[in-house]
Amino acid sequence: MESGPAIFAGVVFALFGGGLLVWTATRVRRREPVALGVSPVASATLASIAAVIALTLGAWCFTQV
Repeated sequence: MESGPAIFAGVVFALFGGGLLVWTATRVRRREPVALGVSPVASATLASIAAVIALTLGAWCFTQV
């Protein structure tokens, strides 16, 4: 993988994953719904899993530089 696209993709995944994780934690701490019309536990779990996957993909992109 070329350095430029790998760095760009890594930054995008890391920002998205970090933002989603912070947003989810804030919503759970305030006892507000993460997603409307869905079980609070299921939506928080799914959002957390998606955030961790995005952070992992970002880290993987950075290792390809």
